[in-house]
Amino acid sequence: MKILALAAALCCGPALAIEPLPLEAMEQQPGFKVEVLQVTDIEPYQEAYAGFIGALRANQIEAGRNLRVNRVKVDFDAERGGFWSKLGVVMRIRQEAQRIAAARPDLVLAIGSPATKYARGILEDAKVPLVFTAVANPVDVGCVSLADCGPGVTGSTLYTNMRDALTMVHRVFPNASRIGMVHTDDENGVANVAAAAGGARELGMAVTARQVAKTDNIVPALKALHQQGEGVQMFAVPLDTYYGLHRYEAAIDLGDYGAEHKLPVVTLAMVRVPGAALYVGAEFGAVGYLAGTQAAKILKNHTKPEVLPVLRQEKPTVLVDPARLAALDIRLPEALLARRTQARNGYWQLAWE
Repeated sequence: MKILALAAALCCGPALAIEPLPLEAMEQQPGFKVEVLQVTDIEPYQEAYAGFIGALRANQIEAGRNLRVNRVKVDFDAERGGFWSKLGVVMRIRQEAQRIAAARPDLVLAIGSPATKYARGILEDAKVPLVFTAVANPVDVGCVSLADCGPGVTGSTLYTNMRDALTMVHRVFPNASRIGMVHTDDENGVANVAAAAGGARELGMAVTARQVAKTDNIVPALKALHQQGEGVQMFAVPLDTYYGLHRYEAAIDLGDYGAEHKLPVVTLAMVRVPGAALYVGAEFGAVGYLAGTQAAKILKNHTKPEVLPVLRQEKPTVLVDPARLAALDIRLPEALLARRTQARNGYWQLAWE
């Protein structure tokens, strides 16, 4: 009888041990592991990351509940970056990609073009899903097209049709058709200037560019663009890390030069540029959120990345600084004034048609 009682107790024990947990408790278990890889730590990348995490949270995926995130920021001295420094960064990215591939996370978020471009091959071979964000043009990081990234990859892009962006610029500043742009060897900056030059030609406008080193003072390049030939009638800021160095020194100098010579400054990326009168572009936070929505589908539904198209902000954000316009003695056309709404920090937001 004792043996039978012991056997009964042993049989009952496991039955209690495997009793299903309540659904709420199960959801709180760490379920997804995400690796984040980026080069440098700049404000726009943080905005993109915050947007990504916000989208996961909206899909019931969040840290402390069912998400673990390991974020790596590869150091790069953007100011002193030369060939060997860039080569070192590429090697670091690939080393991190190999580490990530061995760790087998559920998903990798790459923020920016370098991290995406140089990590994707290793992650693809390891069959680790890759989602990118804050990339100016998907084609530049190995994608088939603006919408198709190929096997194992999807994400969101900052891409804006440059012809459309410059059309808005021309509506705000109808008397300016010659645009000056100063850029460095920054990958996004070079691509941005090339796209602007192509879009300008389609509209009968012209872009003249000067390339400088990240350690250079911007003023000599501005003077050359302004004084050479007929001279430029406005300056446009590309998506280039140069303008964020030294507490935005180049951007501030550009704004001051523009104000002194009554030349408007526009930025073709939604990055804070002191002195800009007009901003046209995609917002890093919004684009990061789009990447998060794709990541949620991969994590929760096991959707293959290549099934998901690359997303982008369909209607770029357009902001105007009325104080800067006033300093330039420029008044918005009535048609645009009628469509403005008040935005943060005293800016006006113009409706995109």
